[in-house]
Amino acid sequence: MNYERIQVECYSGYKINERPIAFTYQGHHWEIQEIVDRWHEGDIDPTRPEVSYFKVKTTEGRIFILRYLSLFDSWSMHQAF
Repeated sequence: MNYERIQVECYSGYKINERPIAFTYQGHHWEIQEIVDRWHEGDIDPTRPEVSYFKVKTTEGRIFILRYLSLFDSWSMHQAF
């Protein structure tokens, strides 16, 4: 799966970058209407960096997968549909 770096606005509650609320992709600002699914990788295995994934639906009805790599404080995305 090919991911592209993006800028993300997040809600930070009990932890920083807890969940995305909007992002900018190709000059367009996308508001997130719903987090459809979310999952994590690597947080149990200390040899792998923690990665959080969010399958989101925008207010325009588009679906994207956003990925947050905490080690580098970096967001990227893949357009799902």
